Amino acid sequence: MNILIVADPLESFKIHKDTTFVMMRELQRRGHALAACEPQHIHWRSGGVVTASVRAVRLTGEANAWFEVQSEQALALKDFDAILMRKDPPFDSEFFYATHLLEQAEREGARVFNKPRALRDHPEKLALMEFPDFAPPTLVTRRDADIRAFHAEHGDIILKPLDGMGGTGIFRVKADGMNLGAIIETLNQGGATSVMVQRYLPEIVDGDKRLLVIGGKPVPYCLARIPQGNEVRGNLAAGGKGVARPLTERDRAIGEALGPILAARGLLLVGVDVIGDKVTEINVTSPTCFQEIQQQTGCDVAALFVDALEAALT
Repeated sequence: MNILIVADPLESFKIHKDTTFVMMRELQRRGHALAACEPQHIHWRSGGVVTASVRAVRLTGEANAWFEVQSEQALALKDFDAILMRKDPPFDSEFFYATHLLEQAEREGARVFNKPRALRDHPEKLALMEFPDFAPPTLVTRRDADIRAFHAEHGDIILKPLDGMGGTGIFRVKADGMNLGAIIETLNQGGATSVMVQRYLPEIVDGDKRLLVIGGKPVPYCLARIPQGNEVRGNLAAGGKGVARPLTERDRAIGEALGPILAARGLLLVGVDVIGDKVTEINVTSPTCFQEIQQQTGCDVAALFVDALEAALT
């Protein structure tokens, strides 16, 4: 099959840990042809079909020059057997527009994973609000008074921007309320921007677990991202230590409850973040941690993903 990867520039990949890279490696190992482009390379002219300037690529197996470009041309997206949308957040206006172009390509016959409409319908911070039985007490608001009331109720809280990634912009405010006003001003920009507020979960010391759900089924191992030093964030990008672990009974129950619902909406790959026994985020744009789990457990997550992709295309 011919597979198009829509992602950040290949030249920016850190292949020792990048999940899209191991997806591509497994696809090539199975004989599938690979092409790549960035969202900005997709265009649609009135009266025509959605097209992209794409590079046909081959992985070399080398650590540095890890891919080579075999050709570069404009091709209709509908002519690929599958398109993997793997552009990293932030989910900004350009990402939003890209999902509309990809959805038009779907109307023309393209198969896109994760489904563009599902990407739009499941913003990564807000998506958990649909599943309150699994989430900690959570508030989304622009209002200063709402945040202060939530803090008064719960005492120890986490505040974060809705469009953040990698742990950026996350603050903890304890019972003393120190700097709460300044943090609110920073995050909600005078009421112009929505903020997510959650009750602090002390289980974070044992790790912010990334559960991967592929084709509606949980991968048997998760990656616990453990905060280091005095840091409250477990995100690997914020210096957290990644430790792969078998799923607990509760982890598996979460994956089995959410997985089929999300898969039915066109989300082939989902990253569910769990602290203790509570879901804190549902990641759908470009979930990661494939390599860390495989390196520590031997579980070939990329193979599980390509199995699910191939099954979805049959």
